[in-house]
Amino acid sequence: MKRVLRRTGSGRFADRSDAGRILAGLLASYRERTDLLVLGLARGGVPVGWQVAAALHAPFDAFLVRKLGVPNWPELAMGALATGGGLVLNRDVMRRLDVSEEQLQATIRAETAELHRRERAYRGDRPPPDPAGRTVILVDDGIATGASMFAAVRAVRAAGCGSVVVAVPVGSESTCRALRTEADEVLCASTPADFSAVGQMYDDFRQTGDDEVRRLLATPT
Repeated sequence: MKRVLRRTGSGRFADRSDAGRILAGLLASYRERTDLLVLGLARGGVPVGWQVAAALHAPFDAFLVRKLGVPNWPELAMGALATGGGLVLNRDVMRRLDVSEEQLQATIRAETAELHRRERAYRGDRPPPDPAGRTVILVDDGIATGASMFAAVRAVRAAGCGSVVVAVPVGSESTCRALRTEADEVLCASTPADFSAVGQMYDDFRQTGDDEVRRLLATPT
């Protein structure tokens, strides 16, 4: 299937909801598709994705991805894992920082437990969405290294989705291009030349809390 990168402009966003409304306009061709499922990467992608789903009249749910932080340096990612078992590893980072297989597996176990805890906190007894045979739009508030989105794409592919679209308001152009190797379509609304962090393109980039995630999941689209 042809993989396409679509880009527009380099403007700023007021907040995640504003970004979601703008992104929804670029996804208008998907409106009313009966096989559509919009998934927002928790937590920051949930308010963006909810706006997309509401505009497209599509079902919506959260999709959980956990960063795998380097031991003793957790803010540096050596990979990511997602609901359904999607896993991405940065072996270059692991080699450079001498991360052992034992340390990696311990981190995976800890983050898997946290992922399951958040699944229960957000959904209770409600099962996660089934992407099988559906056109899945994966939404986040932006893409820097892309580890979380790569893990999400691989997870929904493994679950048998019909096709997968990556849609983000802002991101690194090189990462958005790299995602074309795994997604059927990549839509990045803004790829600024001076991109350094997702938050630089938002006026309000305060952290999305668990309560907001639960509220949006309980609000029909």
